[in-house]
Amino acid sequence: MFMHPRLLPRRLAAIVYDSLLLSGVLFVATGLALVLAVLVLGSEAVRAHNPLTGNPFLSTYLFLVCFFFYGGFWTHGGQTLGMRAWRLRVQQRNGHGISWWQALLRFLVAGLWLLPLVYLHQVFRIEIAPSVTAGLLSLLLLLALNLPDRASETELVLLPRAARPPR
Repeated sequence: MFMHPRLLPRRLAAIVYDSLLLSGVLFVATGLALVLAVLVLGSEAVRAHNPLTGNPFLSTYLFLVCFFFYGGFWTHGGQTLGMRAWRLRVQQRNGHGISWWQALLRFLVAGLWLLPLVYLHQVFRIEIAPSVTAGLLSLLLLLALNLPDRASETELVLLPRAARPPR
């Protein structure tokens, strides 16, 4: 069950759009974590040794921020802002909205494209360009095979163009 060829470019465009938005959200979330660290530990201690560097709690926090960013949009309206711009919506196969469980499955499976990128770069010390290329090829494969939709029993639909009001 392959994705309809018309949806792939739209889906990739929505991913780029949402990635830019998510970058801003992660920037703010990291800033909040840094402010909290300064309040708890003091600015001198943070300046001497940043407790956020390599911190598994920060990684977990940012992972959860990413999930709630996507999951919140998917479970409330079925569209991220990028999906809205490209007239895409995620829904159950019966047309209803998706659950948080389905959003989690979709998020985890869709994130599998990061594994080759991180693994090649961190474990094998391969330069970033080939690692990113491997990750992007994995993303295309995941999307072409509809794996996030199949794992979460959802579907991505193209919405019709909105009718323009008469002049």
